[in-house]
Parts: sequence; structure tokens; C-alpha cells
Amino acid sequence: MKAWVNQWARRVPVWAVYLIGFALLALLVFLAAAGASGPDPAKSLERELGLRGLQTLIATLCITPLRWWGINLLKFRRALGLLAFATIALHFLTWMVLDLGLRWDEVLTDLTKRPYIIVGFGAFLALIPLAVTSNTTSIRRLGSAGWARLHKLAYPAILAGAVHFVMIGKVYTLQSALYLAIIVALIGARVWKRGSVRALVA
Repeated sequence: MKAWVNQWARRVPVWAVYLIGFALLALLVFLAAAGASGPDPAKSLERELGLRGLQTLIATLCITPLRWWGINLLKFRRALGLLAFATIALHFLTWMVLDLGLRWDEVLTDLTKRPYIIVGFGAFLALIPLAVTSNTTSIRRLGSAGWARLHKLAYPAILAGAVHFVMIGKVYTLQSALYLAIIVALIGARVWKRGSVRALVA
């Protein structure tokens, strides 16, 4: 099974991940524009984009544990990370443009007074330097060690994204709790493997 997955991964080009990812994003936007996503298309699109972004971030977290078990999907991690960032950026823009209609007073009020939005915006801000430096030029400029330290921002960013998802609902749901538990388990596995929480930030 592992050999088959690795053989399959070697044959699939990275551009296919981008193609599929952006095609799915385009489909979500099309369905919302066509009114097929419910009575409030903007809210539905906002929610779907946020959820897809979180799922894609979880996929990036899964790549390292899979390598421990002999499955190598490392070449897809950058593509998944950039797709996750693009999806979350669209989630943020949908909230700001379609939901709030660029009413800047409301945007600023929400960003400073609503805890779940503050947490989610913090997660988005943490992802920006990761997306900007997801290229070989940045690795050369920062050095491999500096680049690796910077990209450990992914852990608090993804955790904050999960907390944001939990806080959105007026009541906690099994779905939101499950996503948070998966992310905590994946980060915890890294702590266990490396023997210290400091290994995630050093």
C-alpha cells in the first residue's frame, strides 16, 4: 500500500494539485453566485471557504506524520499551503466585501471587539509571511534554518484557525470539536516525536 501511494505521488505533477484546488474554489464561487448555496449566498460562501481552508491546512499538517509511516507526499506541501492561504484569503474577502459590504466602521469594530473574528484574523495574518516566503528565493535569502523557524508560525496559525471555527457557532458542535481535536493531535504528535514543545518554536 505504501509503495503504491508513493509511486502514485511520484507520477502526479504538483500543478495538478493547484488545478484541482483552484477548480474547486471556482466551483464554490459559481454555486454561490448562482444561488445554489442557500438563501444567503454570501454567508454560505464565507462558511464554505473557511471550512475548506481549514481542511487544506489540516492536510498540510498530515504530510509529516505520513512520512514517519513511509508515505512521502512532501512535494505537495507547498502547493497545499498556498491553496489553503488563497482559500482563507477569499474567506476573509468574502466576509469583508460581500457580508459587510466594505462598511469600514463595521469591519474595524468586528476586528477589535468580536473575539472569534480577532482570533481568525490573527490566524490569517500569521499565514501571510508563510505564503510570501513559500519559494526557493526566500529560502536562500533567509537561510534554511531561518526559513524553517519562520514557517513554524504555521502551528499557532492553524490552531488559531481551529479555535476560530469552534468560536463561530453559538453552541459547540461535534464537527468543530473534531477539527480542533485533529489539529491538537497532529501538533501533539510533533511534540512527542521531537521530545519537547520547544522544538516547535526553536
